Amino acid sequence: MSVHFEERSGVIPCETAWGSWYQTMEEVFIEVNVPPGTSAKEIKCNIESKHIELRVKDQQIFKGKLFGSTVSDEATWTLEDKKLIQIVLMKTNREAGNCWQSLLEGEYAADLWVQDQMQRKLTLERFQRENPGFDFSGAEISGNFHGGGPDFSSLKK
Repeated sequence: MSVHFEERSGVIPCETAWGSWYQTMEEVFIEVNVPPGTSAKEIKCNIESKHIELRVKDQQIFKGKLFGSTVSDEATWTLEDKKLIQIVLMKTNREAGNCWQSLLEGEYAADLWVQDQMQRKLTLERFQRENPGFDFSGAEISGNFHGGGPDFSSLKK
């Protein structure tokens, strides 16, 4: 579901010195630019449920405690066109209110505007899941969207 929503609505990336990261309700995506011609043998990527480390050609790109916990055995990384590493982490908490403010605790934080846009996007993704007959991919949202937006579960249909 989120893949189709993301394709229609785009992503809200947090730019870093090495590339960018972005998120959906279920996953965190990390894109790392590497020198052209990099081979997979030159990449060391260690992913645990709460920690990650990436080294390329014996240079540490990042290492630390993830902002949230992930399902480590569902994490993947790929090298695309020998110049871009893509890492996909599956969040353990897949609620719209679980918007990561940074990739690592204390590092690679999204600025306030990007955080706001990420939370809006996750809230719209939640609305899309709850209302599959509607298309929220181009919608705008204002008001109470922090923490996943308003809770309509107590309303009677």
